[in-house]
Amino acid sequence: MQITTEVVSGLERRLNVTVPAQRVKSQYDARLKRVAKTAKINGFRPGKVPLSRIQAEYGQGIQQDVINDLVRDTVFEAIEQEKIQAVGMPNIESVDVNDAGLTYKALVEVYPVVTVNSFDGLTVERQISTVNDADVDTMVDNLRKQRQSFAVKDGASADGDQVTFDFEGSIDGELFDGGAAKDFKLVLGSNKMIPGFEAGIVGMKAGEEKVIDVTFPADYQAENLAGKLAQFKINVSQVETAQLPEVDAQFLQLFGIDLAPNEGGIEKLKADVRKNMEREVKSSLRNQLKQQAFDAVLAANEIEVPKAMIAEETTRQRKLMLQQFAQQFGGAQQFDESMLPDELFRDKAERSVKLGVLISKVIADANLQVDQDRVKAMIAETAESYEDPSEVIEYYTNDKQQRAQVEAVVLEDQVVDHILAGAKVTEVTVDYQELLKRNQQQQG
Repeated sequence: MQITTEVVSGLERRLNVTVPAQRVKSQYDARLKRVAKTAKINGFRPGKVPLSRIQAEYGQGIQQDVINDLVRDTVFEAIEQEKIQAVGMPNIESVDVNDAGLTYKALVEVYPVVTVNSFDGLTVERQISTVNDADVDTMVDNLRKQRQSFAVKDGASADGDQVTFDFEGSIDGELFDGGAAKDFKLVLGSNKMIPGFEAGIVGMKAGEEKVIDVTFPADYQAENLAGKLAQFKINVSQVETAQLPEVDAQFLQLFGIDLAPNEGGIEKLKADVRKNMEREVKSSLRNQLKQQAFDAVLAANEIEVPKAMIAEETTRQRKLMLQQFAQQFGGAQQFDESMLPDELFRDKAERSVKLGVLISKVIADANLQVDQDRVKAMIAETAESYEDPSEVIEYYTNDKQQRAQVEAVVLEDQVVDHILAGAKVTEVTVDYQELLKRNQQQQG
């Protein structure tokens, strides 16, 4: 088999392949004889049809099958023979059968050869945050708010009150779809509505009606409403004030805490809350530092990656989003992949692929191996939040898939440590509440 390789672009290679005529003929003859054994042609018994007649009847189809099989089989032989580290499936551009044999061209993408620049010039910000007593008290209050009830009140509504009302929206006097509701309940200050909507209701009383002016955000998801000034007729039927539960025996029992002296009561609750908060802070800071380090490496190393890898990552991210939709809204049958075009994922997918290539190179260059002591420590840390830590530790230790996921996280942490060892690291103290706000913004 004759093969030549030409460079088409940075990551594209074209293979020019010629399969000898004898190999083509050999496969064609063998397939012709197999067909002859079972072919049914009027006037002949099965297996007794002359090959010339078989060739006349089936020759064209047999030849096309032989060509397809030979291209399928030899293209990977050619890739291996040329020592090409191909990515994705080859694209067959042209096929021809002539006196020399079977000739075709195959376009393949290759895995990029990457050199990671020194980390000396990188600057990474390490955030530091601690949980204080006031943060714990705020979290306990949040736990109470999550279990709050509402009682009817007289007088004007205020932030934190729950208001029940009817509303009807219009633009230039015309009602618009989705702009009306009956007996709608809203906690003022929750910021669930467009800017200005909730503020317009503050101060209204039960039985009061008024019209408020609200402008839809310029980037509102409904393009026909984006940036438009709308009027909403509001009719309030009920105002309720929030009532927080007392931190009593009934409340504490929700968190598995008894008021018995040896259980600690409210102090035990605060200790448990603090422990969970500190665990979340540690995880958040670790993820922030990892993103900072990886972003710095990406910015310092501009590389080209195969389109096939980006396409594969785009598909993976689309499927993940569809799964999330199914879990959130119940049933994937409501959604179609056409709702999620490639453009929605392309930038993120390209970033993910580039980062994966660079991090793989860092791991290879530094010969990093998974630190099993750190794996054990991470499993133990994860298990702390469960009722029976020993059961969780056993699960993660013995389940290969779960352990592999932990090992992947640990190896990423080791990569971060390796990057930071060479980079310039500046430390910035962040208030816990500010850290919480940043996390919510990133998730939103």
